[in-house]
Amino acid sequence: MPRVKRAVNANKRHKKILKQAKGFRGRRNKIYRIAKQAIMKAGQYTYKDRKNKKRFFRSIWITKISAACKKINYKYNFFINKLKKNNIILNRKIISNIITNDKQLFFEILKKI
Repeated sequence: MPRVKRAVNANKRHKKILKQAKGFRGRRNKIYRIAKQAIMKAGQYTYKDRKNKKRFFRSIWITKISAACKKINYKYNFFINKLKKNNIILNRKIISNIITNDKQLFFEILKKI
C-alpha cells in the first residue's frame, strides 16, 4: 500500500489563504502562516464592523434629523415623540433621506404633527 502524499492538498490550502491575503502589506501576503493569522484577524474585524456600520449610520441619521429640527426650534426627542403619538411610521433612515432630498415633504410632516 503506497503512502499518502499531501503536497497537492497543502498547496491548494496555501494558495487559497494567500489569495485571500492579496493586498496585505509586508509578509502578510507572502508567508502562509502569517497570512493565515492575518485572514483570521481580518475576519474578526469584518464581523464586528458589520455590526458597527449599522450603529454608525443610525447616529448619522439622528444627527441630520436633529440638525433639521434645530432650524425650526424643535428638539429631536420632541419630534420623534410626536411622530409616534400621531402614528406616523417612518424610520430614521427614511426621515433623513426626506430631509436631504425633499424639504417640502419634511415640512408637511411637521404640519401633521
